[in-house]
Amino acid sequence: MKQNELTRLATEVTQLRQALDSRAVIDQAQGMVMALTPCPAEQAWQVLVETSQHGNTKLRDVAAALVATAHGRPLPPRLRAPFTRALHRARADVPGRAACSRPGTG
Repeated sequence: MKQNELTRLATEVTQLRQALDSRAVIDQAQGMVMALTPCPAEQAWQVLVETSQHGNTKLRDVAAALVATAHGRPLPPRLRAPFTRALHRARADVPGRAACSRPGTG
Protein backbone atom coordinates (compact mmCIF):
# COMPACT_ATOMS: atom_id res chain seq x y z
CA MET A 1 0.00 0.00 0.00
CA LYS A 2 1.32 3.42 -0.92
CA GLN A 3 1.86 6.22 1.56
CA ASN A 4 -0.83 8.35 -0.12
CA GLU A 5 -3.36 5.57 0.35
CA LEU A 6 -2.38 5.14 4.02
CA THR A 7 -2.73 8.87 4.62
CA ARG A 8 -6.13 8.92 2.93
CA LEU A 9 -7.34 5.94 4.99
CA ALA A 10 -6.03 7.45 8.24
CA THR A 11 -7.86 10.70 7.47
CA GLU A 12 -11.04 8.78 6.70
CA VAL A 13 -10.84 6.82 9.96
CA THR A 14 -10.35 10.05 11.92
CA GLN A 15 -13.35 11.64 10.22
CA LEU A 16 -15.52 8.59 10.87
CA ARG A 17 -14.58 8.60 14.55
CA GLN A 18 -15.45 12.29 14.80
CA ALA A 19 -18.78 11.63 13.08
CA LEU A 20 -19.60 8.84 15.56
CA ASP A 21 -18.72 11.06 18.52
CA SER A 22 -20.80 13.90 17.09
CA ARG A 23 -23.72 11.59 16.42
CA ALA A 24 -23.89 10.49 20.05
CA VAL A 25 -24.12 14.04 21.41
CA ILE A 26 -26.58 15.04 18.68
CA ASP A 27 -28.80 12.09 19.57
CA GLN A 28 -28.69 13.11 23.25
CA ALA A 29 -29.61 16.70 22.41
CA GLN A 30 -32.39 15.52 20.12
CA GLY A 31 -33.78 13.43 22.97
CA MET A 32 -33.64 16.44 25.28
CA VAL A 33 -35.61 18.53 22.79
CA MET A 34 -38.14 15.70 22.40
CA ALA A 35 -38.60 15.68 26.19
CA LEU A 36 -38.84 19.47 26.46
CA THR A 37 -41.44 19.91 23.75
CA PRO A 38 -42.62 16.98 23.58
CA CYS A 39 -42.34 16.38 19.87
CA PRO A 40 -41.32 13.66 17.41
CA ALA A 41 -37.68 13.07 16.49
CA GLU A 42 -37.89 14.89 13.14
CA GLN A 43 -39.26 18.02 14.76
CA ALA A 44 -36.56 17.88 17.45
CA TRP A 45 -33.97 17.56 14.68
CA GLN A 46 -35.40 20.69 13.05
CA VAL A 47 -35.08 22.59 16.35
CA LEU A 48 -31.38 21.73 16.45
CA VAL A 49 -30.86 22.60 12.79
CA GLU A 50 -32.68 25.91 13.14
CA THR A 51 -30.69 26.78 16.26
CA SER A 52 -27.48 25.91 14.44
CA GLN A 53 -28.34 28.06 11.43
CA HIS A 54 -29.60 31.07 13.36
CA GLY A 55 -26.91 30.81 16.01
CA ASN A 56 -24.20 30.51 13.34
CA THR A 57 -22.84 27.46 15.18
CA LYS A 58 -22.11 23.93 13.99
CA LEU A 59 -24.88 21.52 14.82
CA ARG A 60 -22.59 19.28 16.89
CA ASP A 61 -21.58 22.33 18.96
CA VAL A 62 -25.24 23.28 19.50
CA ALA A 63 -25.90 19.72 20.62
CA ALA A 64 -22.91 19.70 22.98
CA ALA A 65 -23.98 23.02 24.50
CA LEU A 66 -27.52 21.77 25.02
CA VAL A 67 -26.32 18.53 26.63
CA ALA A 68 -24.03 20.57 28.90
CA THR A 69 -27.09 22.35 30.29
CA ALA A 70 -28.07 19.04 31.91
CA HIS A 71 -24.83 19.34 33.90
CA GLY A 72 -25.61 22.85 35.13
CA ARG A 73 -23.92 24.90 32.42
CA PRO A 74 -25.96 27.71 30.88
CA LEU A 75 -26.65 27.71 27.19
CA PRO A 76 -24.20 30.14 25.52
CA PRO A 77 -25.76 33.58 24.96
CA ARG A 78 -25.48 33.36 21.16
CA LEU A 79 -27.66 30.22 21.19
CA ARG A 80 -30.30 31.26 23.72
CA ALA A 81 -32.55 33.29 21.44
CA PRO A 82 -32.31 30.96 18.42
CA PHE A 83 -32.97 27.91 20.60
CA THR A 84 -35.87 29.54 22.41
CA ARG A 85 -37.49 30.63 19.12
CA ALA A 86 -37.03 27.18 17.57
CA LEU A 87 -38.40 25.45 20.66
CA HIS A 88 -41.40 27.80 20.82
CA ARG A 89 -42.10 27.13 17.15
CA ALA A 90 -41.90 23.37 17.72
CA ARG A 91 -44.18 23.59 20.74
CA ALA A 92 -46.71 25.66 18.80
CA ASP A 93 -46.87 22.85 16.24
CA VAL A 94 -47.80 20.29 18.95
CA PRO A 95 -51.58 20.26 19.48
CA GLY A 96 -52.66 21.29 22.98
CA ARG A 97 -49.18 22.46 23.99
CA ALA A 98 -48.57 26.08 25.08
CA ALA A 99 -45.32 27.92 24.49
CA CYS A 100 -42.89 27.90 27.38
CA SER A 101 -40.53 30.37 28.97
CA ARG A 102 -36.82 30.52 28.25
CA PRO A 103 -35.53 26.89 28.27
CA GLY A 104 -31.86 26.12 28.63
CA THR A 105 -30.93 29.44 30.14
CA GLY A 106 -30.38 28.22 33.71
